[in-house]
Amino acid sequence: MNKPDLSVKVGPMTFRNPILLASGTVGYGNEISEFIDLNKIGGIVTKSLSLKPRKGNPPQRIVETPSGMLNAIGLANVGVEEYIKTKIPFIEKYDVPLICNIAASSIEEYVECTRILTEEEAVDAFEINVSCPNVKEGGLQFGNNVSAVAKITDRVKAVTNKPVIIKLSPNVSYISEFAMAVKDSGGDAISAINTLVGTAFNIFTKKPKIKNVNGGLSGPAIKPVALAKVLEIKQKVDIPIIGIGGIMNWKDVVEFMIAGSSAIQIGTLNFIDPMAPIEILKELEEYCMDSGTTKISELTGSYII
Repeated sequence: MNKPDLSVKVGPMTFRNPILLASGTVGYGNEISEFIDLNKIGGIVTKSLSLKPRKGNPPQRIVETPSGMLNAIGLANVGVEEYIKTKIPFIEKYDVPLICNIAASSIEEYVECTRILTEEEAVDAFEINVSCPNVKEGGLQFGNNVSAVAKITDRVKAVTNKPVIIKLSPNVSYISEFAMAVKDSGGDAISAINTLVGTAFNIFTKKPKIKNVNGGLSGPAIKPVALAKVLEIKQKVDIPIIGIGGIMNWKDVVEFMIAGSSAIQIGTLNFIDPMAPIEILKELEEYCMDSGTTKISELTGSYII
């Protein structure tokens, strides 16, 4: 058969393939570009940006765990002004959709970051991080409050004509309630899921291995949770989903799409094998050809229960 169509639509956005690179795992794009051709992937999500530069949390802030890792980076970033000045010019060299991840300590900061960046032609969409579990302010206090998520979505949409994706926390009872709030407030899509809250201790010192005590758990350990959350959203809310959580190979990508994802993000795997996304693309193409799938988008929500 002919080569399959790997392009996917996520709300108003069209990506050449479903492989996006997750926020916080590939820097601003220049770091990962040393390993893969950015022109071949579906899109890139920047590490979280805030209005002013952030130093983040003190070390130790990354710890390996069984089948995963804990991180408490604390949203360290250069700030919006420096990002525009020194980071965007690099990514403009590539033909790759750029999604800016925004993190903030107040609703006003979310709005101001979005307002400033929406003027940049290179920025194609926004991923609003309302659910970071490793900062002391903001983060989960927004992500665990349905009305706060709705308000942020509404306020951010009011200052941009570009797609707005809301990144949801899994650390809630019913993630579909938050997805519905996003839809009702005009959001274009959902990213699901952000990391789970976790911790680890040194058994000899009895102190937390992470200076921040808690961190965000990512990697293969969280994949079943992420799949269940994606499925819940797909069954309850008619909104496009970008699946995230422990995706390590092409089979995981297919599984996330069957559960309801229109596209996916690769995160922790980038630390293990930064060239993996390109290999996964080749294997997805082979899978589609072997299974007679002419359009990979046909997989989205194709579960049988």
